[in-house]
Amino acid sequence: MPAVHPFRAVQFQQGKGDLSAVIAPPYDVLSKTQRDALVAKDPRNIVALDLPHTPAKELGPPEAYARAGDSYRAMLKSGTLARRDKPAIFAYRQTFDFVGKRFERCGMACCTEALAFGPRPGGGILPHEETFSGPKEDRLALMKATRSQLSPIFGIIADEAGTATKLVRGIMQTQPPTATGNMGDGITHEVWTIEDPEIIRNYQKALAAQDIFIADGHHRYNTALNYLKTLEAAGPVAADHPARRIMMVLVGMSDPGLAIGPTHRVLGGMKDYTFDAFKLAAAGLLDITPSGGDLSKIESAMAAAARATTRSVLGLYDFKTRQCYTCTPTADDPLAAMFPAKPKPWRLLDVALAQYLIVERICQPKLNAGNPVKWAFPHSVGEVAEIGSGLETGSGGGTGFAQLAVIVRPTPLDAVRDISRANELMPQKSTFFYPKLATGLFVNPLD
Repeated sequence: MPAVHPFRAVQFQQGKGDLSAVIAPPYDVLSKTQRDALVAKDPRNIVALDLPHTPAKELGPPEAYARAGDSYRAMLKSGTLARRDKPAIFAYRQTFDFVGKRFERCGMACCTEALAFGPRPGGGILPHEETFSGPKEDRLALMKATRSQLSPIFGIIADEAGTATKLVRGIMQTQPPTATGNMGDGITHEVWTIEDPEIIRNYQKALAAQDIFIADGHHRYNTALNYLKTLEAAGPVAADHPARRIMMVLVGMSDPGLAIGPTHRVLGGMKDYTFDAFKLAAAGLLDITPSGGDLSKIESAMAAAARATTRSVLGLYDFKTRQCYTCTPTADDPLAAMFPAKPKPWRLLDVALAQYLIVERICQPKLNAGNPVKWAFPHSVGEVAEIGSGLETGSGGGTGFAQLAVIVRPTPLDAVRDISRANELMPQKSTFFYPKLATGLFVNPLD
């Protein structure tokens, strides 16, 4: 796999004690209201740097990034943030409840080589979904202003023998954490700082010949590569320059705490949309069945419908009438004609059916005069309802936005691995690995 390195992280409180007041969720799940609430509790909170403007799905004004860069350097000068004297890697545990069960997800924060996406002998960096241009422009402007990588990328390794996972969990069983955090959302964050060269070498050996699958952070990984390119365009960049390494948290597929949730779609901006018009446009492509007016029960209705068919079952919710539906493609392989070269498991993904069958064959050409629809990407039916009420969430939305929700099932982890290894990309926002990594436990300086 790409070489793994310890790094001299920049941290609050020298990476020790309770960091609850200064850590935050990743920038891309936060609304302006949520951001402002974190800063109101503690002006030092990392979100003041990591989310200098909202929404972060597009490039903001230059002065916003300049302020973030100035604030970051002021925090370093005052000692609010400080760089470690010795390089380290960091065992990282998140304890949380998900779908009615308690999980402990354990990984290791470290730096990896800044390599282009794609397979290679000995292991490569493999993306699994497409990305948008706006977030990459925003993140690059912020990285240039702060000359740092403020939040880690979430990577997954196959770890079929479980060696890396056992090593990480073994560390956690033998000593107390050096830092903890809890943002009041039911998720506990614990960090163990590891400077021991032997443990670091053993972890590096455990990852030999492993691919890294990007679970979350495709935009930020691309940003790190683009940042390195800007440096190289200005002149030679040393082989050991910090910008040649990218901070990640790596979790083994064998880790029992690895949980994956859905990323639903809320569609809007369609000038000719009504649900009756949608049903007419979908005739011959989808079989649509009413399932009542309780959005909270739509996933149960989908599960019941799935027991009666071998085809994919998606959920639909019409915001105007507040009615739910289940739908099933009329064909066994409805995307075969559009994507004959794609593997069949890719064509049958719920997210592929949502994008290419529902949006690109029904909504855009028949309900929006061929123009793109507007999207939001909530992770729960509760957030779908919030967007429907006119809220701007971290996943999108806003007043008068929502017309139709497409409810999908979680993308299976095996599909992520197999499709990535086939060097294929899923549609944008195909997966949601729950929970997100915290921002602010460690920062990767690039100068």
